[in-house]
Amino acid sequence: MFEYQRSHRYFAQAGRGLEELAQSELEELGAKDCKEGFCGVYFTASQETLYRINYCGRIISRVLAPLVSFPCPSDQVLYKKAEALDWASIFPAQKTFAIFSSVSDSRIKHSQFASLRLKDAIADYFRKKYGRRPDVDTEEPDVWLNLNIRKDQAVISLDTSGGSLHRRGYRKETVAAPIQETLAAAVIRISGWPGPDDDIKPLLDPMCGSGTLLSEALMAYCRIPAGFKRGTYGFFHLPDFDFNLWREVKNACDSRIREYPQGARLIKGSDISLQAVEASLRNLKEIPGGFRIPVQRKDFRDIRKAENHVIISNPPYGVRTSDMENLQVLFKDMGDFLKQRCQGSTAYILVGNKELSKHIGLKISRRIPLYNGPLEIRLVKIEAY
Repeated sequence: MFEYQRSHRYFAQAGRGLEELAQSELEELGAKDCKEGFCGVYFTASQETLYRINYCGRIISRVLAPLVSFPCPSDQVLYKKAEALDWASIFPAQKTFAIFSSVSDSRIKHSQFASLRLKDAIADYFRKKYGRRPDVDTEEPDVWLNLNIRKDQAVISLDTSGGSLHRRGYRKETVAAPIQETLAAAVIRISGWPGPDDDIKPLLDPMCGSGTLLSEALMAYCRIPAGFKRGTYGFFHLPDFDFNLWREVKNACDSRIREYPQGARLIKGSDISLQAVEASLRNLKEIPGGFRIPVQRKDFRDIRKAENHVIISNPPYGVRTSDMENLQVLFKDMGDFLKQRCQGSTAYILVGNKELSKHIGLKISRRIPLYNGPLEIRLVKIEAY
């Protein structure tokens, strides 16, 4: 019996700064005994809840099921412990696998070396038992394994998500520096949109890029599970996977989906770039109801008004020093737009360089530190009166 089967304890990975939001989401989906960790949340769940979390979780990036944990002072111990596991109960030799490792404060110093020793142990297990070994595929493996060694304590886990959950399946086209889907979902959640049905303010992204914020807003409004377009999950490989229970969970979640109203203008976007508009429209069409979301080619400076809206946007970050002068003008113009044409609106703007927020010229009521990949950013909230 593997460790997760005894404890029913799992770890949901999430981006830095999203741990609290991830815990809230996990609890809503039925997780118990949640405890924040570094870049994630530990929690307890039944099989049903595990399936639901993987299918519906918008903010988490993957869920790990620990197979075994043990003191790991050397690569020999790692190899011996790993080779003793019942790998055949998880996947046959005909399947492919990949290992993703992290190592810190341990006598094993390098994650690549740790991955290699675990791979050797798995390969030797199958070779001794069946006379053949499974192949490694680091791009699209059948089985994703995770190895974490911290302070000489190792945990070998199965990735029950089967790869990062940010890969929703709707992004067919992209533009430069897109926002990750899980971060976009977090921003939508922070904004509180859509709120009660009888008091929904229209959501506008005036610099929509490839439409990730619009797509996540649409999925949130229509209650479309984040994994709606995913065909496979890592938990299919758990030895106690219950297909009938999975179908029940999926059908129950899908039954909550509601149609985006015809003629509604609850979600809309624009961008100065024709390429961005075309990418947004293409991606939105991958989501039920997405063809009803208007996206037009327009500079936000030319939008006549957007009063009583929720405005959410991800402007350019200005990583290069040479970009800063142009971006200072852009953020000043954004502030003028909010002040002059967006009375009664609340704006949530992602800012890559905190100096840029000063050029908005409006009072910032909240600053939330977040990360888009490795890049530290700020989500600033502005009330436009």
